[in-house]
Amino acid sequence: MKRDVIFVGNRLILNEAYERYILRNIKSKLASIDSISYFDESDKDLFLHLDGLLKHESKLIIITTKSTFTIVGKLLSTVTADNQVLKDNMLIPSRANILENGSYLLNHNSSEINVVLATEGKTLPPILIDDESRLATIHLFNEELLSAQTLLEPLAQNFDVRLEFSQLVEGWIKIRIHTRRHGNLSQFIASAKGLMHHKVISASNIAAFIIERLSHHKKKLSFAESCSGGSLAHFFTAHSGSSAIFDGSLITYSNTLKANWLAVEDESLEAFGAVSAEVVLEMSEGAMNVSYADFALAISGVAGPTGGSDAKPVGTVYISARSKTSVHTERFHFEGDRNYIQEQSVLMAVKMLLNIDRELFFT
Repeated sequence: MKRDVIFVGNRLILNEAYERYILRNIKSKLASIDSISYFDESDKDLFLHLDGLLKHESKLIIITTKSTFTIVGKLLSTVTADNQVLKDNMLIPSRANILENGSYLLNHNSSEINVVLATEGKTLPPILIDDESRLATIHLFNEELLSAQTLLEPLAQNFDVRLEFSQLVEGWIKIRIHTRRHGNLSQFIASAKGLMHHKVISASNIAAFIIERLSHHKKKLSFAESCSGGSLAHFFTAHSGSSAIFDGSLITYSNTLKANWLAVEDESLEAFGAVSAEVVLEMSEGAMNVSYADFALAISGVAGPTGGSDAKPVGTVYISARSKTSVHTERFHFEGDRNYIQEQSVLMAVKMLLNIDRELFFT
């Protein structure tokens, strides 16, 4: 069964922040999204697109504006040979069997269609489609992609599940698990953990997992960020409960603030430069000292597209992870545009945090 999303209305297309909010809501309800399509109010291809989708078994969510809500209802009525009726002051197909606060659900053959009236700045009406597909996510650390596939694919066959692999950064593989007809998710995950001891975290969201684990052990985090510009802090503060474990992040772009806020030595900055192992090591120490946190992460690098050199080309990033008993600092080279380099830096820093205390995070 396909899972498709359609946005109808230019207002939704233009408002990127609201679009991201809508997609977060949808992803919390659907196991996956196979396609996302965008149509303006007058696009004549929308009817043909709807007609094509509904010829196959589908879970379809259509996000509309106030001006396109009735238009979509009329098109659906035509495609499904239905009539529109007035319910709760809204014109909707008569066979819509669930209606709730600006959202209705329509069944047609083997398909489910959920039409949602979205208004910028307002809470999105409920997503009424219930995705019964059984799915789970695990994260595998400190393993090569090919090795992971070789080890886990035979196990997946034993428990009748299907795996999808994606390497987020080197040494961090995200694995989505789909159950087949007689599949057993829990037994597969338990066996994967037994096979790859201290490498598997069973959680769909790593940030939420870290927040829960640190909260349980009453531990705190602090950061010192340069090229990541606060992205590491946002990785955690986007999730509820982060205030219990996150003390704060000092974003120190200039050498002056690195010295004044984090107590980075002027000699280190002059001798090695802001993008260096020596400086990022002192940044992580400074972040821990000013916050009294249990863990500190520091990032400094060249995100680009300018600012690189032969010795430190664009994509060069130094990261330091520190606990009260140990510290690890490493140089990386990431490829891509500025934002992707920043995002990879954040993910690698998170991976280093997990590895700095494996007993806490992997047991």
